[in-house]
Amino acid sequence: MSENLSALSFRKSAEKNLFERMVEAAETAGAASARETVHRLGEASLFGDAITLGAVSFYDFLKMENAGKKVFVCNGSACLCAGTQETLHQALGGRFREEEIGHICCLGRCHQGGAFQYEGRNYSGQSGVALDALFSTGQGDSEDRYDVVSHLQPPQLTAPFPGVESYYSPFRELLGKDRDWLAGELKDSGLRGRGGAGFPLHFKWSSCRAADGAVKYVVCNADEGDPGAYIDKYLMEQRPHSVLLGMMVAGWFAGAQVGVLYIRAEYPESVRIVDAAIAELHAAGLLGKNILGSEFHFELKTIKGAGAYICGEETALLASIEGQRPEVRVRPPFPTVEGLYRKPTIVNNVETFSNLHAILTLGGKGYAAVGNAQSTGPKLLSLDSHFVKPGIYEVAMGTPLSEVVALAGGFRMKVKALQVGGPLGGIVPVDRIASLTVDFESFKKAGFLLGHAGVVCIPETFPMIEYIQHLFQFTADESCGKCFPCRLGSTRGKELIAKARSDSNYQIDRTLLDDLLETLEQTSLCALGGGVPLPIKNALQFFEEELRPYLKTATTPANR
Repeated sequence: MSENLSALSFRKSAEKNLFERMVEAAETAGAASARETVHRLGEASLFGDAITLGAVSFYDFLKMENAGKKVFVCNGSACLCAGTQETLHQALGGRFREEEIGHICCLGRCHQGGAFQYEGRNYSGQSGVALDALFSTGQGDSEDRYDVVSHLQPPQLTAPFPGVESYYSPFRELLGKDRDWLAGELKDSGLRGRGGAGFPLHFKWSSCRAADGAVKYVVCNADEGDPGAYIDKYLMEQRPHSVLLGMMVAGWFAGAQVGVLYIRAEYPESVRIVDAAIAELHAAGLLGKNILGSEFHFELKTIKGAGAYICGEETALLASIEGQRPEVRVRPPFPTVEGLYRKPTIVNNVETFSNLHAILTLGGKGYAAVGNAQSTGPKLLSLDSHFVKPGIYEVAMGTPLSEVVALAGGFRMKVKALQVGGPLGGIVPVDRIASLTVDFESFKKAGFLLGHAGVVCIPETFPMIEYIQHLFQFTADESCGKCFPCRLGSTRGKELIAKARSDSNYQIDRTLLDDLLETLEQTSLCALGGGVPLPIKNALQFFEEELRPYLKTATTPANR
C-alpha cells in the first residue's frame, strides 16, 4: 500500500507535495484534522480520508489538540535540567488560559533555558519585564545569542562567510571535473555522517549514483529533534550556504535535480534564513537549468515540519514528505535505492552536508588530516546552559572531551553526568569525561554514544530516577507506533518508573526492567526504541547507589 501512495504522491512532485498542503491547512485553521479539511486533502491526493487522517493526526501541530494554542513551552531535556520551565509556565499562566499553552520539544535554546515559542518566533531567558513587553506590545528580543568557539586553526565549519561569489568558487570548478575524481576525494576524506550513525559518506553517495533511475533526489534531514542539540540550527541560521553547497555537490555527483531541506517547525528562523539563502543562489545563477552553462540542472526548496521527533529517522522523514504517516520503513531497500517517492535518494543531515566545502578546498587527504584515522574532519558540539560559556564548539575529531569542557570554562554548578547525543545517547558520569575523546570509537568503546554531540548536563541535585522517567516518557510520546517493542515498551517503562516514584512501598523488579530494556534494544524497528535502553543502562550502572531505593533485586529484603 505505501508504495502505491508513494507513486500517487510523486505525481504532484516535491514542488507541490501533500505534506506542505497539510501544514498550510493547519496554519489557516489551527489544525488540519477537521473532517472537511481531511476530505479535501484526501480527495486532491487520491489518498482518501482514512489515510490522510492517519497522517495529519500524528503531528503535534496538525492534530486537533493544537487548535487554540497561542504559546508553546519547551519541555526538552536541557530546559528540564535547567529548572526554568515551571516558573516560565506560571508566568505565562498569568497571560494565557491554560488551554492556550502548549508544549514543544525542543527549540534549540538549550544554551539559555526558559525557552518558548510565540507567534512563530522562539524566545528564551526572558525576564518578567521582557515578557510584559512582548505580550503587551508585541515587541520582543528573539535574537539567539551564544558563544561560537573554534579549536581549529583555521576554522572550517565556523569560518566567516566570504560571500556567495567566493564561497561557491570550488563548486564552479567542480562542474568542470569528472565525477570519478570526486568519488576518490570523498573516499580519501573518510567523512562519516554526522547525524549520529557515523556511516561512511562515500558509500552512501556512490550507492545512489550507481542506482538505476532517471529521477533522483537529495534530501537534507534538518529535523534536529534531539534535546540539547542546536548544531544544525547554528549552521542553517549562521552558515546556511555551507549546507546548500553540500546538497548541490551531492546532486551533481548522483545525478539528482531536486534537493529538499526538511526543517523542523520548532526552528522557524531556520526556515526563513535558508529560504533567503536559496533566493541568493537563484540571483547568482547557481540554481535552475544548465547551471553556469553546464548540463547540471538543480533546484532547492525547504519543507517545514509539523512536530514529530521520529521524522529525524530518514525513512520516516521521506514518508512525511510524501504525505504519509511518518512511520519507519523496513530496510533494505535503503533510501539510496528506494527513497523519496521510491526513487534513489541521498539523505544526510545538515552538519554532514556542511563538511563538503572543506573537502573541496582541502582535498580529501587534506580533510582527513584533521581528526584521527577512523573519525576524520571537524566536529561541532553544542553545550547547554550549565557550562560557564555555553554555545557551539568546533574541534577536530579525536579531541579530548575534557578540552571541550575546559574551552567552555567548566560548569557553573556541580554536575554529576552529561548526556551526549540526545535522549538516545549515553549518560556519561563526570569522572569518565577525562577518558573520552570526541569521536565515534572512543564513545562506543566506553559504552556511550557520540551521536549528534549535543551535550545536556544533569546537575547533582537532579534525581536520576526522574531523568530516567523523562527518557521513557519522551520515547513513548515520540514513537511512531509501528513496532510493538517501542510503542508498548516505552510506555511500560514510564509506568514502572512513575509507580516507583509515587509509591514508597513499591520497587521495580530489576529482572523485569532488564528484560524490558533488552527487548527494546534487540527488537525495535529503529533507533528510537532501540536506543533509549543505552542511557538507562548507563544510569543503572553508574548511579546504582542513588537508584537502589527504587529497585528490587535478589538481595532486597522480602518485605520490600
